[in-house]
Amino acid sequence: MATMQEELKVTIQDSTLVFASQETQNRSFFLSTLDQILTVNIQAIYFFQANPYFTPQVVAQRMKLALQRVLVPYDFMAGRLKRHHHSSRLEINCNMAGAGFVVASSEFSLDEIGDLVSPNPGFRQLDAQTLDHLDADDQPLCVFQVTSFKCGGFSIGMSFNHSLLDGTSAKIFLENLASQAFEDKPLAFIPCHDRKLLAARSPPHIEFPHPEYLKIDIGPFLASPLLMLHEFQKKMEIKILKLSSKDINFLKLKAKAEEVDDDHNATTTAKRRRSITTFNVVAALIWRSRALSLNDKDKESTVLTSVDIRQRLKPPFPLEYCGNAVLVAYASAKCKDIEQGPFWKLVELISDGHNRMTDEYVRSTIDWFETNKGIPFGDCHVTSWLRMELHQVEFPWGKPLCCTPLVNHLAPFNCILPDADGVCIMSGQPVAEMESFQYHFHNFLANIS
Repeated sequence: MATMQEELKVTIQDSTLVFASQETQNRSFFLSTLDQILTVNIQAIYFFQANPYFTPQVVAQRMKLALQRVLVPYDFMAGRLKRHHHSSRLEINCNMAGAGFVVASSEFSLDEIGDLVSPNPGFRQLDAQTLDHLDADDQPLCVFQVTSFKCGGFSIGMSFNHSLLDGTSAKIFLENLASQAFEDKPLAFIPCHDRKLLAARSPPHIEFPHPEYLKIDIGPFLASPLLMLHEFQKKMEIKILKLSSKDINFLKLKAKAEEVDDDHNATTTAKRRRSITTFNVVAALIWRSRALSLNDKDKESTVLTSVDIRQRLKPPFPLEYCGNAVLVAYASAKCKDIEQGPFWKLVELISDGHNRMTDEYVRSTIDWFETNKGIPFGDCHVTSWLRMELHQVEFPWGKPLCCTPLVNHLAPFNCILPDADGVCIMSGQPVAEMESFQYHFHNFLANIS
């Protein structure tokens, strides 16, 4: 394997704004309460192998044309954030100001820059967040960068403000963008842009306690609460941990074997069996490893897992709902109980956290955020890209080799990504705790396989 290259010797060839191919309506675009708290940038890189029929230059031309087309139904992505003059709530001014588009080249080939999935600070050179020639107030909410490599391969970097899209709606947007890169394809999906579907109730009605969030005082919508995470920041280290399909089966078998030994009725058995999923067993292993790395058996550890709420609402939202529709479920336990207790119990606690996310609980959470300003509060956060299948999006030049998220270093995180055989986990832990985290992760596997 090639040594990781952190300096990719990238040269910017063009940096410009792209506008919708048709005139769109000048309007104010409502952002839901969940959109309000997510105004940080999200970045990802899509790598593609060389295609003799689509040179990087042709790809850049096709991408620019596709972006012009897709900005008609996604007009808000060419707008700018602003505050409502009465409420001070954030909204998008759909003013046709444009999206960013960058064309660049690297002096390396893809096989020279190292593992494309592993975290590499150099990958930030492949995904511009801003355009240098624009003032801060006029920066686009999304920027796309096509970078060619000397082997003929290329990457497409996508950076967007999180208020625009969550993971599911980003996948829908990417499918639509890919469809418009063809010469004669319609949109793959018709997006649903009604963010008022997730508006808070008036008056707000908080029905449940929400220990999964920490209230912080930042004033009325002065900034995204996530931007306050720097107050809790420790120096972070990022590693890739892999689980083969055999490892995952061992985890499932261990959970099943342990719960068989526990006394319970048929209904409880069926419920527990349904909880033994790939995500739940992997998340349980991550949580156990994180809790033990804290080196405080009396501490209560809380795992937060991201949950798409579209199908948990009444009536269910369409898959095409375009906006932020993800909340965190939580599970808590003392570190000594996590270490000494059965593995299936951790799996069940995580499953119970997801089952808690009913329509009533979700609406209560939204109202909590309308009343309070806060951030997710736990020592272990697990997200998953397994169901998004971003690597399966079909462009005219083929599917990506892989999709790699670019992550910040603000707080501990764990992102479960698809792998050729099983999954890989991009894990960020405080430097002082990473060695212990990896030890407990691998030691648990060694003892059950």
